[in-house]
Amino acid sequence: MARRGVLTSVAASAGSHVSGELLVTGEPCTQPDDYERRRAEHEEKIVELVRQRSRDGKSFDLLHDMSGSFWKRAVEINVPVLATLHLPRHFYPAENFENVAGNVSFNCVSQSQHCSFADLPNLVGVAPNGIALEKFGCGAEGGRYGERTGLLWLGRICEEKAPHLALEIAKRAGLPITLAGTVYPFSYHQQYFEREVAPRLKQLPDAKFIPAPSLTTKRQLLHEAQALLITSQVDETSSLVAMEAAACGTPVIAFKRGALPEVVKDTVTGFIVENVAEAIAACARILEISNSVCLEYAKENFSSTKMADEYEGLYARVARLEQFLSAVS
Repeated sequence: MARRGVLTSVAASAGSHVSGELLVTGEPCTQPDDYERRRAEHEEKIVELVRQRSRDGKSFDLLHDMSGSFWKRAVEINVPVLATLHLPRHFYPAENFENVAGNVSFNCVSQSQHCSFADLPNLVGVAPNGIALEKFGCGAEGGRYGERTGLLWLGRICEEKAPHLALEIAKRAGLPITLAGTVYPFSYHQQYFEREVAPRLKQLPDAKFIPAPSLTTKRQLLHEAQALLITSQVDETSSLVAMEAAACGTPVIAFKRGALPEVVKDTVTGFIVENVAEAIAACARILEISNSVCLEYAKENFSSTKMADEYEGLYARVARLEQFLSAVS
């Protein structure tokens, strides 16, 4: 949006890199299980910043809540709020959607997610996620880093993402696997890693673990992999990593959960499977997927430009809704 000439301010932790203006809300978390304290600090600072801008005669035209939690504070500010819902509905407490402030509108990131929120008031549409395709070498040949070997699992290491199932698939398929991702400072994530993941890594001689990979490392891993495994056990509302894989020309083998069939086109950019056994069978069919077809599909469907177009439309709808409500109130 900043590249399009929109004046943007991003409220985030100190040290964040953003386009436009950075509004610092505090230091990033460093201690385990510190999320609730940091979230409250972050939201309080946003309310303070928005009110100060209003007092200075420089009010924001719209606040886009990508956090999925700030919109509950919207009643405290006099600015229209568009809240993007990133999670499955059952992840949100039901009371969050009771007595929603009149200046709040919602949007979803996939059609399957939209169906589960269809009863919400002020649900203004769907804006599918997109990625910066150029950061993943989209347009380059899929094998630019050399021969593709083995499987890859890439993501946040926690129970609902189930990387332990990816290790099981690789073991039974007889393929090497790289597990790359971050164990965040939540005790239940760390306990899951020690209980389910670490022992399996030790048992597999062809398994590698790369903690907290950089963008450069992620890109290389995606370009070198035969296929990316997505083993989520929850109804995903989108999948950035599946989009990144397509932008690298890499097929995806994903469980049929939530919006994953919207992101991974079955038998075209990968395979949608029901269980571990079907995932193992899909590993034997990886060569049926064309790297170049994956690249073209990413260009047509996953660009950040296309996502920005969708949000521009939603911003306009929210602005018109706000004008209407002001006129009738």
